[in-house]
Amino acid sequence: MFEQLYNTILRIGLAMGISAFFISLTSFSSIAKIIDDMQIISHFSIDRTEVTIGQFAKFVLKTNLITKAENDGGGLVYAYGWEQKLGWVWHSPYGQTGQDDEPAVHVTFDEAEAFCHWAEKRLPTEQEWIEAAYSERRLSPPRPFISGKTYIYPMGNNPAGSNCLKECGKKIVVDRSDILIRGNGHNKVLTNKPGVNGLYDMGANVWEWVDISGEKYKGTRGGSWWYGANQMQVEHRVVKPRNMAVVYIGFRCVKDL
Repeated sequence: MFEQLYNTILRIGLAMGISAFFISLTSFSSIAKIIDDMQIISHFSIDRTEVTIGQFAKFVLKTNLITKAENDGGGLVYAYGWEQKLGWVWHSPYGQTGQDDEPAVHVTFDEAEAFCHWAEKRLPTEQEWIEAAYSERRLSPPRPFISGKTYIYPMGNNPAGSNCLKECGKKIVVDRSDILIRGNGHNKVLTNKPGVNGLYDMGANVWEWVDISGEKYKGTRGGSWWYGANQMQVEHRVVKPRNMAVVYIGFRCVKDL
């Protein structure tokens, strides 16, 4: 996979009249990111954003998937305990048709895994997700990030700029506060500034499924718009039933190199 991608980059460079001699490791990482919208971390690359409604729609069109939330009549939200919301599904996260660049939520672990496999990727393990979220692996990251440094939050030394409940500062969201008892809802991908490794929304916005050992329960990481900044830190680990479809759980995929 890595060799094929490198050869592709060389062909692009030569076609543009750029000598392969001058394609450095840094530019290789940058070009690779542009080609498939993923960021190289170590032995794997990871999606720069959460999987979107538009991306998930292509998968559904090809596979004819009907999600658990759709079969059940709607997904879940936590209000006064867990509540089912009729019509709240991946394409209508708050009961109204969502936009293509919103994160796909109301998706179970297995549905997320099926999407990643369809895309010739897979869900990240918990350790892979942690490495990508907190440890800067780019050779020459933009300021203020430092290559090789591990941060407290996916945004760096503080949570500012994330879509969390309180401590993250001003943010632009798909405002659904009129139908939520807490928080304002998720934001569109690429809305906030990127964090560690140039990734968007690894902290807050929506929880993300990660693969952990165990059959009945799987992990979620990163926190969401429903929570404050504490849930964004590496120490905060949550497991949920793998067949749970919730308004603030989404996902992203990784690819082996």
